[in-house]
Amino acid sequence: MKKIELEIINITQGFTQHHSYAVVLGEVKGKRRLPIVIGAAEAQAIAVAIENMPPVRPLTHDLFKSVMDTFAITLNEVMITNLMDGVFYSKLVCMFNGNEQEIDSRTSDAVALAIRFGCPIYIYSDILDASGILLVEEQHEGMYEEVASASSQKEEKTKTDYAIYTNKELEKLLDEALINEDYEKSSEY
Repeated sequence: MKKIELEIINITQGFTQHHSYAVVLGEVKGKRRLPIVIGAAEAQAIAVAIENMPPVRPLTHDLFKSVMDTFAITLNEVMITNLMDGVFYSKLVCMFNGNEQEIDSRTSDAVALAIRFGCPIYIYSDILDASGILLVEEQHEGMYEEVASASSQKEEKTKTDYAIYTNKELEKLLDEALINEDYEKSSEY
């Protein structure tokens, strides 16, 4: 199966549940986005690592990294391996004593560790095809349009979730709306 590298685009608070968050992963050499729902503690663990804010005492993921470092276990990559019933499954691909070991992990924990180890995050192409959101740039206006991929690939999304866009993409959308004097639209960004 083909592996696709992902990067962290954003962490956003969920709209439907008060204490839910989503980490938005994006294709490194593409426009697809993968939102993954995570809890508040997992969002904090990811955000702390992204912002490079060392806590006063080690968080669980920091402790886990310290233990791995102490025993010369390296995390080579994180692999998102499956999607079942709306839940993503991941593996930590580690090296220990010259042998590759795969360890089952929640995706949120795997992402938090990937940041701490500076290792890549991958997903199998069929999973991204089934669950990703494709951002398509329109030729004439330079605006972005969301299109769901895979099973609903032909249907356009009607509700816009701006959290899946990078700051640069949002700035471009805002500039276009202001140029076109679409002030109602610009207030959404």
